Amino acid sequence: MNWHLLGLSFITVFLSELGDKSQLAAIALSGQGKSPRAVFFGTAGALLLTSLLGALAGGMVSELLPTRILKTIAAVGFAILAIRLLFFNGEEEILDSQKEVI
Repeated sequence: MNWHLLGLSFITVFLSELGDKSQLAAIALSGQGKSPRAVFFGTAGALLLTSLLGALAGGMVSELLPTRILKTIAAVGFAILAIRLLFFNGEEEILDSQKEVI
């Protein structure tokens, strides 16, 4: 087992999941229910399943495309999302609020 890759994957996912929507949903569900243990096992299972699917999909795609091209595609995709969030997200909210007024 590649321990460096294991540690890097753990740290990356752990830091990216802190304070995201799924964690807020788990907080809300555990506050409503009487069994925080069930919420923990449900959310942990969901995160494990999505991580497994991502790892399997990544493994299959890496068989078809070189790693350099995959990294380039991911970088371009994140850059497009960042630009969209920086420059276009506020305009959509304004348009949506105007539609509600009309």
